[in-house]
Amino acid sequence: MGEEKKAGGVWPTVKPFVNGGASGMLATCVIQPIDMVKVRIQLGQGSAGQVTKTMLKEEGVGAFYKGLSAGLLRQATYTTARLGSFRMLTAKAIEANDGKPLPLYQKALCGLTAGAIGASVGSPADLALIRMQADATLPAAQRRNYTNAFHALYRIVADEGVLALWKGAGPTVVRAMALNMGMLASYDQSVEFCKDSLGFGEAATVIGASTVSGFFAAACSLPFDYVKTQIQKMQPDAQGKYPYTGSFDCAMKTLKAGGPFKFYTGFPVYCVRIAPHVMMTWIFLNQIQKVEKSIGL
Repeated sequence: MGEEKKAGGVWPTVKPFVNGGASGMLATCVIQPIDMVKVRIQLGQGSAGQVTKTMLKEEGVGAFYKGLSAGLLRQATYTTARLGSFRMLTAKAIEANDGKPLPLYQKALCGLTAGAIGASVGSPADLALIRMQADATLPAAQRRNYTNAFHALYRIVADEGVLALWKGAGPTVVRAMALNMGMLASYDQSVEFCKDSLGFGEAATVIGASTVSGFFAAACSLPFDYVKTQIQKMQPDAQGKYPYTGSFDCAMKTLKAGGPFKFYTGFPVYCVRIAPHVMMTWIFLNQIQKVEKSIGL
């Protein structure tokens, strides 16, 4: 009896983390090819159409799923931590608010905090993902030739040291805070609006709120994503000097070279990638919760 009580107490605590990670991994399996095209565009290989055509011609269909293992590992760490911590933070905030719905600014603060927690946990997998996706764009002599996410992590530690796993963690955390503020706060706010003000049913509410959530996640995070990608994929020159000293230096040089719109390079593809991933994450999460409810979990 005591053991059953203990197990019953553990599951409600870990449930939002398990559900968040599972929904993120399922969404990644669907969205990986678009993410691959987005990274190639940001690395300056042309438009979405040109990149897709070149990848199919030179590398085959398998190229679109390069880095999938790292993408899944990233979701297993990053999304597990951010969605789980967001639900825990909002539950505590609602409790402190006497059970009343939270105002938008409190949801945004919970989203910012959850994003920082998730990114700190998921940064090594994110670095492995970026490097695996960018590898084929490098000259043959500079390619790292990682076989999977765990091989990438092992090689990074062996060649560059343990702390190298968090290279670019600063911009990764900032980008995740911006994305999750847009994604998480807008979703909960939209659910309340769709249900209470518009009278939508469950399916329409989830789809509508997911769409709004996806748009704000993309709009808030792309500039930070651009800087993060540049930092994580940079290589030293012949003298061993890196092109950027840090994320702020990268941002300033980018602004000087291409103006503010340079940060929105690949925005249509990024939006198409981020919004569906966000939508599918929420939809999968909703379905997982319905299944759990039906079996009494």
